Amino acid sequence: MKFDHQPADILERLAALREADAPTHGGHVLSYVYDSGLAELDELAASAIRAVQPVNGLDPTTFTSVAVMEREVLGFARDLLGGDEDVVGTVTTGGTESCLLAVKTARDVWRGAGSSVRTGTPRLLAPVTVHAAFQKAAHYFGLELDLVPVGPGGDVAAADLIARMGDDVALVVVSAPSYAHAAMDPVVEVAAAAAEHGIACHVDACIGGWVLPFWDDVQPWNFEVAGVTSISADLHKFGYSPKGASVILQRGRDRQRTQYFATTQWPGYPIVNPTILGSKSAGPLAAAWAIIQALGTSGLAELSQSCARSTRSLRDIIAGIEGLRVVGNPVGPLLAIATDESVAPERRVDAHHWADQVREHGFLLQLQPSLVQSDGSVLPATTHLTITPVTADVLDELSVALVAAADEVRGVPAISAEAVLAELPAEALAALGNPDAAPLDSATAAGLLGALGIGAGEQGLPERMAPLLALIAAMPAPLTERLLIELLARLVEPQA
Repeated sequence: MKFDHQPADILERLAALREADAPTHGGHVLSYVYDSGLAELDELAASAIRAVQPVNGLDPTTFTSVAVMEREVLGFARDLLGGDEDVVGTVTTGGTESCLLAVKTARDVWRGAGSSVRTGTPRLLAPVTVHAAFQKAAHYFGLELDLVPVGPGGDVAAADLIARMGDDVALVVVSAPSYAHAAMDPVVEVAAAAAEHGIACHVDACIGGWVLPFWDDVQPWNFEVAGVTSISADLHKFGYSPKGASVILQRGRDRQRTQYFATTQWPGYPIVNPTILGSKSAGPLAAAWAIIQALGTSGLAELSQSCARSTRSLRDIIAGIEGLRVVGNPVGPLLAIATDESVAPERRVDAHHWADQVREHGFLLQLQPSLVQSDGSVLPATTHLTITPVTADVLDELSVALVAAADEVRGVPAISAEAVLAELPAEALAALGNPDAAPLDSATAAGLLGALGIGAGEQGLPERMAPLLALIAAMPAPLTERLLIELLARLVEPQA
């Protein structure tokens, strides 16, 4: 066959495209990527993926290797997360799918069957810090989202969650820990109360599930806690496998079977799906399975200890930077950094200006906007750091960057909402002033993005993200969300 382009040329172009990506190895990106620092693990994962490249994970009766690998991954996860033989589960394509399946299962169990079918809209109860995947799940599956405000450190009071429990709650979710602040939710108290009310309790350990078992001084949070009915834990985070791989474990076979979709009511082959996807790559499963085989519990423990040492070091470094502070009492290899409002304004370091300046020193941190909670209290703007084993290799360089960047922006005031609004074009102000206006069409949304200096193609995102995060915080959420949808959609549209 004559190809339109030669394979070597295609791969050369792909390499050129990859040069514009943020680095996935080396510890210079402190979010999104989870680098073990072990090149041999990467090669092992790549070889495992190549070995199953043509396999369809849809049918483990045809491709029996899928069943064996999934069984062994789930067995390892069950042991790690304190489960007994009554705990069963599924490997999914990522944390979002695991969370969606937890909610779908809880909704269907809540609805019941036969003469005990419930009507009305079930509620999903959680702290406001719960991962956005649960907002997506509530939207997809028709649950009312009931988000409980948290304290200034991102911690939720168990009593506040328990007070909102009722017969219409299909699921209460707690995090181990939360992503934004690394706050450990009160799993024991909430799970016990949920059990008393007959409510399912899900522990979202997508980010903590493969590292907290080896972390010191962690309150009970896994299946050893009575009342915990399901747990999600991402293999592609601190399990160090390629994306996307996660597990959803459920307590009780009958409950877990509700997660499935099955039908024989069409003229094709019988459909039996434990996950949202049908056909799917077996590659992430094979890579995760191979890495688990290689590392075992001892290897995961060693990598977790490296994360712990680097996290302690970074907390000490932040504590020594005047004008910044660590938010709350973080648990696990995550930190949220905010401006220290207790010092004089001229000595403060705006967390978002700081993150932008750290980028000038070669490290990418993740900016998180402020949030007004339903009770009117405000969670401050923060900068997020995820610490991985490879952080130890760049700790000295990173420390210098964090300190130098803080010195360079100290005293520079945060971008205010008023300043952002003053820069908005008239059409954007009109949209802000009319919450009942019809939804923006694509052309109008793109025009607003352009007027704000944000767009796809060559225009792209601004070099510094602090103004964009201030804009997000200043505008009503529905308008911001519509503009972000337009931005992301146009980034992948075919060019004329």
